[in-house]
Amino acid sequence: MEFLSFHRDRPGSLPLRDELLEEHWSYMDGFAEEMIARGPTLAGDVPTGSVHIVDLPDAAAARAFAFDEPNYQAGVYRDVLLRRWRNTLGRTMWDFPGGRTGGNRYLVLGLGAGPAADLALPPDQDELIAYGPLLSDDGAAWLGTAALLRAPDRDTARAVLTPDQYADIEVHDWQFGGRPS
Repeated sequence: MEFLSFHRDRPGSLPLRDELLEEHWSYMDGFAEEMIARGPTLAGDVPTGSVHIVDLPDAAAARAFAFDEPNYQAGVYRDVLLRRWRNTLGRTMWDFPGGRTGGNRYLVLGLGAGPAADLALPPDQDELIAYGPLLSDDGAAWLGTAALLRAPDRDTARAVLTPDQYADIEVHDWQFGGRPS
């Protein structure tokens, strides 16, 4: 089962985040085989959160993954969005033909409830890094859609989702994560 975990940083937590960087990477190294995508959200060069999409056995394992994470345990994060997710592209971010760098990268979260929207892939699939619906733990209820993509700007990134189908659409600057090569 695939899950999306989005940890949002607590204001003023950057020094603690920096202090725990190696511990965070080491923790994530333990999930390398399960990782579909990962990386920080940013405001300029300053991290504002952390996205991880992982394939885990069940919701309990996903909760353990999200809440045992060292930054969460130390208080770096103010909240966590954890949702079951479906990998519509069927690949990891490392398989993205556009590579790790170049262009603007975004996390787009469409949060909603009710009839599912945007289940089909958008027309410009070449710019999608990861894409899929956000679901309830049992996979029965649609709760939104999440996309990681390359786009010229925030408005273009936002347009990957149908605006009137969501209670809210968030767009965050994002970059490929993991240890530097």
